[in-house]
Amino acid sequence: MFYVLSACLVALGILVLVVITIRSARLLRRYGRTASMVSASTHDQLGLLRARVAAVKVAIGQRRGRSRTHNG
Repeated sequence: MFYVLSACLVALGILVLVVITIRSARLLRRYGRTASMVSASTHDQLGLLRARVAAVKVAIGQRRGRSRTHNG
């Protein structure tokens, strides 16, 4: 009779293990999507920052060119 109880406990343990594995897989998938979104957003923000820096450099260069023509 104890073998029936043991089999039920083993089956219950396997069921719990499967449920935990499925939930962990869902969480990992969600984490992967979130990490991908954060990476894309960071990449976009970095591109905008680089464009702003380039624009400032161009503006400074134009200003220096204009001041040279006025002074000299």
